[in-house]
Amino acid sequence: MARKGSDFAGLSVAIVTPFTDGVLDVAKLRDQVEFQIAAGTRCLVPVGTTGESPTLSHEEHERVISEVVQISAGRAKVMAGTGSNSTAEALRLTKWAEKAGADAALLVAPYYNKPTQQGFYLHYKAIAEAVSIPLCVYNIPGRTGKNIEPDTICRLAELPTITMVKEATGSLDQASQILGATDLTVLSGDDSLTLPLMSIGGEGVISVVGNVVPHDMIALVNAATAGDFAEAQRLHHKLFGLCRDMLGLATNPIPIKHAMKLLGRDTGELRLPMTPLEPDQEAKLAQTMVAYGLLGAAH
Repeated sequence: MARKGSDFAGLSVAIVTPFTDGVLDVAKLRDQVEFQIAAGTRCLVPVGTTGESPTLSHEEHERVISEVVQISAGRAKVMAGTGSNSTAEALRLTKWAEKAGADAALLVAPYYNKPTQQGFYLHYKAIAEAVSIPLCVYNIPGRTGKNIEPDTICRLAELPTITMVKEATGSLDQASQILGATDLTVLSGDDSLTLPLMSIGGEGVISVVGNVVPHDMIALVNAATAGDFAEAQRLHHKLFGLCRDMLGLATNPIPIKHAMKLLGRDTGELRLPMTPLEPDQEAKLAQTMVAYGLLGAAH
């Protein structure tokens, strides 16, 4: 039986927010969307962590969602990042995204506040009961400071509009508990754990590295879905170094923005408090990209 969020299975890409001279660059955003659609990406995820949502103004946040929805024009699904540590703000943004035409919303666990498990439940319940689009619970305790426990996610799964979990705890035990006890679609929140998660019933990934190698991420997900684990393992090992650099060299989205700059697809601009890679980190990332075949040896 299909899980209730399975229409979002496959590759979703958490796209970066491009800046030029500190201002949102809509032309580069359009190019990004077209690049992903041409590659066959199923779903675009604007204004998530990779999209630097914490440093966007409310107007910019809404503009990026609106632009991505309009540019996609039904050719790919759009799962808009609408989370906040304020339930009222997350509710407002999610309602706005639904009205703007987003197909779903990605809601990070309330950060900094460190709610109780009941607080997590009531936060998501308030939003789930106010909108009709599917919602993806984004559990990333490394950034938010607190885990949404599996029992809480199981309670949330009873709400009709909560259909997915972006699983970024790094715990296959936690993912196993959710998959065994609910009908939620579980998507990996860590590129390097996509195959392990799919081996226990996950159905795809919300990817960072997909910004630069969507074809290979699609191939990995498709191979795992088809049960061709030899091919899936080959792609996993091919991608592993690139995936690790994107999260291990510096905080996301610092490495992915530099990678896109090297490929001529982004200015690489970040907003404070995010800062560029150090020279030794730049050299390491370039080396990984050369080894992968993304760059010539001149780098």
